[in-house]
Amino acid sequence: MVLTVGLFAPLGQAAPVAASPVAVPPTGGGAAGARTAPSDELPPPGVERTVRSGDPAAVPAAHSGDLGSADLEPRNDFAPWRVQQSAAAERSGRGAAAGEAPGEASGEAVACNPTDFGRTGVELIRLIKSVDMACVDSLFRIEPRYAAAAFRESQMLTVAAAVNEAAVAYRGDNSGSIQQLMYYLQAGYAVQWDNRLVVGEYSSEVPKAILPGVRAFFDNSHALDTTAENAGPLANAGVLADVTREPVTYLPIAKRLLTAYTSSAWDKDNLMWALNPAFLVLYRGIRSEDPKFREEIQKDPALIDLVAAFADRALVHAGGAYDGVLSNAVNELSRFMFYPEFRPRVRPLLQALTAKFSVTGPTRNQRATAAVGVRNYDQANCASYGTCQDAERFQAEYLTHIEQCSPSIRILAESMAPEQLDGTCTSLNGQDAFFHAVVRDDGPVADDLNSTIDVVVFDSSAEYKLLSTVMFGNSTDNGGMYLEGSPAKAGNKARFVAYEKTWGEPGFSIWNLNHEYTHYLDARFDMYGSFEAADPTPVAWWTEGLAEVVADSYLEVVNTLAIEAAAKHTYRLSTLFDSHYENEDRTYRWGYLAVRYMLERHRPDVDSLLALYRKGDWAGSRTLLKTTIGTRYDADFDAWLNSCAAGECRNTPSFPRLTECAGGDIRKLDSNCARSNLSATTGNYAHFYLWVPAGTRQVRVTSSGGTGNGELYYNPYGWAYTDSYVTRSAGPDNAETLTVTSPQAGYVFFSLYAQQGFSGVSVTSEF
Repeated sequence: MVLTVGLFAPLGQAAPVAASPVAVPPTGGGAAGARTAPSDELPPPGVERTVRSGDPAAVPAAHSGDLGSADLEPRNDFAPWRVQQSAAAERSGRGAAAGEAPGEASGEAVACNPTDFGRTGVELIRLIKSVDMACVDSLFRIEPRYAAAAFRESQMLTVAAAVNEAAVAYRGDNSGSIQQLMYYLQAGYAVQWDNRLVVGEYSSEVPKAILPGVRAFFDNSHALDTTAENAGPLANAGVLADVTREPVTYLPIAKRLLTAYTSSAWDKDNLMWALNPAFLVLYRGIRSEDPKFREEIQKDPALIDLVAAFADRALVHAGGAYDGVLSNAVNELSRFMFYPEFRPRVRPLLQALTAKFSVTGPTRNQRATAAVGVRNYDQANCASYGTCQDAERFQAEYLTHIEQCSPSIRILAESMAPEQLDGTCTSLNGQDAFFHAVVRDDGPVADDLNSTIDVVVFDSSAEYKLLSTVMFGNSTDNGGMYLEGSPAKAGNKARFVAYEKTWGEPGFSIWNLNHEYTHYLDARFDMYGSFEAADPTPVAWWTEGLAEVVADSYLEVVNTLAIEAAAKHTYRLSTLFDSHYENEDRTYRWGYLAVRYMLERHRPDVDSLLALYRKGDWAGSRTLLKTTIGTRYDADFDAWLNSCAAGECRNTPSFPRLTECAGGDIRKLDSNCARSNLSATTGNYAHFYLWVPAGTRQVRVTSSGGTGNGELYYNPYGWAYTDSYVTRSAGPDNAETLTVTSPQAGYVFFSLYAQQGFSGVSVTSEF
C-alpha cells in the first residue's frame, strides 16, 4: 500500500496518493469534464457499505488551502514508528530496550486516554514520553471536545521546547522518546487544521519554536547514523521539517538528506525512507510558488543536480522496497521544470534517466512518473525523452482485458476473469432503467454525442494512482473519476476510471462502479454541455449527491455514513446548494442527503431544476435554488434529518424499481411497470400496446439493458414498424426513450426493432 507522509498525515494510517502528481499549480478538478468519486480509505468498524467507505485520513489532499486536488505530496511506504518499535523489541529480545521509554515496544501497557493530554508543562512531556507511538498516532483522530486541551498553542510550545532538548541529547535511537514528541507536534497541526474553531489559530510563535528542535536534531552527530534505531527518529524529524510549511527555511536540511545517500549503508532498515522527506520540502517549495524558494534555487541550481544524482544512485531499488523513493526523486526532478529558467538544466538529466526506464519491468513506475512530468512541463520536447506515445503504450500494455457489454458500454481492464466481466456488464446494463426512473428524462440532452463509454478498471488503488495519470492525465486523489471530455465534439471519448477493491469483505467488486456510471448517465441525460460550463454554478451537490443516491439505491446499500452525518445536523439545505468539493463529507454524505430529501419531498422542484439543467440554463437553475427555493425548506430538511438518522434512510428511497407489468400478454404495457428479458433477432420486432386514459399529460416509454441494438418506434394508430411510425428513438444501443406529450386517449403502440439482434432488454412505461 502506498502511504503519504505529508504535512499532517499519520505515518501509519495515511491515505494512498498518486505516484505522479500533475502540473503545478493546478486549481483542482484534474482532467477536463471530470467528476470524482469518494476516496478509498478503509471504512470504520460497523460500516455497512459495499461500494463506499469512511472519511479520508490524509489531511494534505483534503484540507490544504494551497494544494490542488490533482497534486499530492511525494509517496512514502514507510511507517517509521512501527519499524522503530520492532527494532527495539529485537534488540532486547523481550520488552523494552535499556533506557527506552516505558511504553515503547514494551510489554507494559501505558494507558492512552485522550483526556490525559490536557496536562501541562512537565506532566505533559512526561506523559507523551511514557506512551508508545501508536497512542500518539491515535491522537490524529482525537474527538473535537478534547482537541483544544491537547493541542492549544501553549501545549505545542511546551512540546516544541522538549523536542529541542531531546534533539540536543539525541543518541541515535529513541531512548529519549524524541519520536513521540515530534509526532505529537505533527498530530497537533493536523488536529488544529480540522478543528480551528475549537483549537484556535496558531501564531507565528509555534513554527518559531519548532525550528530550533529540527535544526538541533540535524546538527547532532547521530542525525545521519545508518542504523535501524535511527531510521524512525530521522524520518520523523524530516517530516517535522515540512509540517510548518516553510520550505526556504528547511531547504538546507533537504540538501543534507539528499547528499547523505552516498553508500549502500543506507540500503537497509528502511533508512532510504528516512531520507524521503527531502522531497516533501522540494515539493512544498515549488508547489507553493514561493518566490523566495525560487530565488534560492536560482542562487544554487546545483540542488537540481543533487536530486538527479540521488535518483541515479537509487536506480538499484527500482521495483523493490524503496521503489517509491526513486519515483519521488524522478518526480521532483521533473517538477523543477515548472520554472522555465531551470528547464535547460533539468532536461538532459531527466532525459538520461528516462532512457533507463521502460514501460514494463522493474522501472515501470519511474517511466510513468517521468512521462507525466514531461507531459506537464516539457511536452513540446517529448520526443527527446521518448515519451510522446507513452499514454498509448501504457494502455496497450496494461488494459488487455476487453469486454463489450453492449453497443454503448465497453470494459477495458488490467485483469478480470470472464465471470467478473460478465457480472460487471450485468450490473451496468441493468442500471439504465433504474436511473431513468429516478430522473424521468426525455432522452439525451441536445448536442451530447457521448453515446458510448469506456469503463477502465485497474487492479488496485495503487495501480489506478500510477497508471491512470499517465494514460489519461486525470488526478487520482479520489476513488475514481468520470472523464466526460467535450460531449459535443465529434470523436470525443467518454470514459470513467475505477479500480478493483482489494480489501474488506471477500469477493470481487469494483470501487464506486455504479457511482461513476451514474455520472455518465447524468451527464448525458441531465446536464447540457460540458462539466466546466456547469461547475461554477455550482452543481456538485446534485451531481455527486445523485451518484450516491442512485448507486446506493440501485445496489440496495445502506449509506451508513450519510445517516451518521444526518444526526449531526451540520448543514442547512440552502447551504448545501453551494457545495463545491469543499470536503468529502459535505460533497458525498451531505450531497446524498440533500438529493434524497429533494427527490422524496419536493419532486416538482427537482423536475423544474432538471428542466433548466438540461437546457444549460445555469443562471436560471441558480435562481431556482437560491431565490425561489432559498431557505424555504431548511426547517423541514432539519426535521427530515432526524427521521433519516432514526432509521428512515435505511430504507430504499421512494423511487423503487418498476415492477413487472401484470398479465400474461408480454406485449401489454401499463402505468409505471416494465417488461423484462425481451429479445428479437435482427430485422424483427418486439411489439407493445397500452391503453391511455383520457386527460393523460405524458407517456414515457424507455428501453435499456441487454445486448444488441434495439430501436424504439411509436405509432398512435396501429402497430409500429420502421415504415409506419410517428416518432422513434434510434441510438447505437438499447438505451432508447420516447416521450409522448398529450397523447390521444385509447390504445397506442410501440415496438422495439432489432437493428441488431437483442436479448435481455427491459422496456418500461410511465404515465
